Amino acid sequence: MLDLGTPAPKFELPNQDGDPVALPDHGTVIVYFYPRADTPGCTTEACGFRDRWSAFEDRDVRVFGISDDPVPMLATFAEEYDLPVELLSDTDGSVANAYDSYGERDLLDDTVEIAFRNTYVVRDGEIALAYEGVDPEGHATELLVDIDALDD
Repeated sequence: MLDLGTPAPKFELPNQDGDPVALPDHGTVIVYFYPRADTPGCTTEACGFRDRWSAFEDRDVRVFGISDDPVPMLATFAEEYDLPVELLSDTDGSVANAYDSYGERDLLDDTVEIAFRNTYVVRDGEIALAYEGVDPEGHATELLVDIDALDD
Protein backbone atom coordinates (compact mmCIF):
# COMPACT_ATOMS: atom_id res chain seq x y z
CA MET A 1 0.00 0.00 0.00
CA LEU A 2 1.10 3.54 -0.65
CA ASP A 3 1.98 5.70 2.34
CA LEU A 4 -0.34 8.41 3.56
CA GLY A 5 0.77 11.91 2.58
CA THR A 6 2.66 10.75 -0.53
CA PRO A 7 1.76 11.97 -4.01
CA ALA A 8 -0.85 9.82 -5.72
CA PRO A 9 0.36 8.30 -8.99
CA LYS A 10 -1.10 10.21 -11.92
CA PHE A 11 -3.10 8.35 -14.53
CA GLU A 12 -5.43 8.68 -17.47
CA LEU A 13 -7.67 5.74 -18.39
CA PRO A 14 -10.78 5.25 -20.51
CA ASN A 15 -14.08 5.08 -18.65
CA GLN A 16 -17.05 2.84 -19.43
CA ASP A 17 -17.97 5.16 -22.30
CA GLY A 18 -14.44 5.12 -23.74
CA ASP A 19 -13.78 8.71 -22.66
CA PRO A 20 -10.39 9.52 -21.12
CA VAL A 21 -10.46 10.29 -17.39
CA ALA A 22 -7.46 11.63 -15.47
CA LEU A 23 -6.80 11.89 -11.77
CA PRO A 24 -7.42 15.56 -10.89
CA ASP A 25 -4.84 17.63 -9.01
CA HIS A 26 -7.43 19.12 -6.64
CA GLY A 27 -10.43 17.89 -4.72
CA THR A 28 -11.23 14.53 -3.17
CA VAL A 29 -11.30 11.37 -5.23
CA ILE A 30 -11.93 7.79 -4.18
CA VAL A 31 -9.84 5.42 -6.26
CA TYR A 32 -11.01 1.88 -5.65
CA PHE A 33 -9.61 -1.21 -7.30
CA TYR A 34 -11.68 -4.33 -7.82
CA PRO A 35 -10.93 -7.69 -9.43
CA ARG A 36 -13.71 -8.23 -11.96
CA ALA A 37 -16.90 -6.49 -13.10
CA ASP A 38 -20.21 -8.22 -12.51
CA THR A 39 -18.96 -10.68 -9.90
CA PRO A 40 -20.66 -10.88 -6.50
CA GLY A 41 -18.20 -8.88 -4.36
CA CYS A 42 -17.51 -6.30 -7.04
CA THR A 43 -21.21 -5.80 -7.66
CA THR A 44 -21.88 -5.40 -3.93
CA GLU A 45 -19.14 -2.78 -3.67
CA ALA A 46 -20.21 -0.82 -6.76
CA CYS A 47 -23.88 -0.88 -5.73
CA GLY A 48 -22.86 0.40 -2.29
CA PHE A 49 -21.45 3.51 -3.96
CA ARG A 50 -24.57 3.79 -6.12
CA ASP A 51 -26.89 3.54 -3.13
CA ARG A 52 -25.00 6.30 -1.27
CA TRP A 53 -24.30 8.38 -4.37
CA SER A 54 -26.06 11.54 -3.19
CA ALA A 55 -23.85 11.58 -0.07
CA PHE A 56 -20.72 11.50 -2.25
CA GLU A 57 -22.13 14.26 -4.46
CA ASP A 58 -22.98 16.36 -1.37
CA ARG A 59 -19.32 16.13 -0.33
CA ASP A 60 -18.08 16.84 -3.89
CA VAL A 61 -16.24 13.49 -3.96
CA ARG A 62 -15.53 11.79 -7.28
CA VAL A 63 -15.42 7.99 -7.35
CA PHE A 64 -13.28 5.97 -9.77
CA GLY A 65 -13.58 2.18 -9.84
CA ILE A 66 -10.59 0.60 -11.61
CA SER A 67 -10.20 -2.95 -12.90
CA ASP A 68 -8.41 -4.60 -15.81
CA ASP A 69 -11.72 -5.26 -17.56
CA PRO A 70 -12.08 -3.90 -21.11
CA VAL A 71 -14.30 -0.89 -21.79
CA PRO A 72 -17.24 -2.90 -23.26
CA MET A 73 -17.42 -5.07 -20.13
CA LEU A 74 -17.43 -1.95 -17.94
CA ALA A 75 -20.18 -0.40 -20.06
CA THR A 76 -22.37 -3.48 -19.61
CA PHE A 77 -21.68 -3.57 -15.86
CA ALA A 78 -22.50 0.13 -15.44
CA GLU A 79 -25.71 -0.15 -17.45
CA GLU A 80 -26.93 -3.34 -15.81
CA TYR A 81 -26.65 -1.92 -12.28
CA ASP A 82 -27.26 1.78 -13.08
CA LEU A 83 -23.86 2.74 -11.68
CA PRO A 84 -23.01 6.46 -11.45
CA VAL A 85 -19.38 5.63 -10.56
CA GLU A 86 -16.80 6.20 -13.28
CA LEU A 87 -15.49 2.73 -14.09
CA LEU A 88 -12.00 2.89 -15.57
CA SER A 89 -10.32 0.28 -17.76
CA ASP A 90 -6.73 -0.54 -16.79
CA THR A 91 -6.30 -3.49 -19.15
CA ASP A 92 -2.56 -3.90 -18.57
CA GLY A 93 -2.80 -3.34 -14.81
CA SER A 94 -0.22 -0.56 -14.88
CA VAL A 95 -2.25 1.92 -12.81
CA ALA A 96 -3.29 -0.74 -10.29
CA ASN A 97 0.37 -1.77 -10.08
CA ALA A 98 1.43 1.85 -9.42
CA TYR A 99 -1.02 1.81 -6.49
CA ASP A 100 0.32 -1.52 -5.13
CA SER A 101 -3.01 -3.08 -6.05
CA TYR A 102 -2.19 -5.61 -8.78
CA GLY A 103 -0.62 -9.03 -8.85
CA GLU A 104 -1.09 -12.77 -9.03
CA ARG A 105 -4.02 -14.58 -7.46
CA ASP A 106 -5.05 -18.20 -7.59
CA LEU A 107 -8.55 -18.54 -9.03
CA LEU A 108 -10.21 -21.84 -9.85
CA ASP A 109 -6.98 -23.84 -10.21
CA ASP A 110 -5.38 -21.09 -12.28
CA THR A 111 -3.00 -18.24 -11.44
CA VAL A 112 -4.07 -14.91 -12.94
CA GLU A 113 -2.94 -11.30 -12.81
CA ILE A 114 -5.74 -9.26 -11.29
CA ALA A 115 -6.49 -6.09 -9.33
CA PHE A 116 -6.65 -6.42 -5.55
CA ARG A 117 -9.61 -5.00 -3.65
CA ASN A 118 -7.88 -1.90 -2.28
CA THR A 119 -9.10 1.68 -1.96
CA TYR A 120 -7.39 5.05 -1.70
CA VAL A 121 -8.82 8.44 -0.90
CA VAL A 122 -6.81 11.05 -2.79
CA ARG A 123 -7.11 14.62 -1.61
CA ASP A 124 -5.45 17.41 -3.57
CA GLY A 125 -3.13 14.92 -5.25
CA GLU A 126 -1.95 13.12 -2.10
CA ILE A 127 -2.91 9.84 -0.49
CA ALA A 128 -5.16 10.81 2.43
CA LEU A 129 -6.58 7.37 3.36
CA ALA A 130 -5.73 3.80 2.32
CA TYR A 131 -7.64 0.53 2.73
CA GLU A 132 -6.20 -2.89 1.94
CA GLY A 133 -8.25 -6.02 1.34
CA VAL A 134 -11.56 -4.17 1.51
CA ASP A 135 -14.79 -5.85 2.58
CA PRO A 136 -17.21 -4.75 -0.16
CA GLU A 137 -20.21 -4.80 2.19
CA GLY A 138 -20.55 -1.35 3.79
CA HIS A 139 -17.35 0.05 2.31
CA ALA A 140 -19.07 3.12 0.81
CA THR A 141 -20.49 4.06 4.21
CA GLU A 142 -17.11 3.50 5.86
CA LEU A 143 -15.52 5.89 3.36
CA LEU A 144 -18.09 8.60 3.98
CA VAL A 145 -17.49 8.43 7.74
CA ASP A 146 -13.69 8.53 7.28
CA ILE A 147 -13.81 11.39 4.75
CA ASP A 148 -15.94 13.40 7.18
CA ALA A 149 -13.35 12.73 9.89
CA LEU A 150 -10.63 14.21 7.65
CA ASP A 151 -12.51 17.51 7.74
CA ASP A 152 -12.83 17.60 11.55
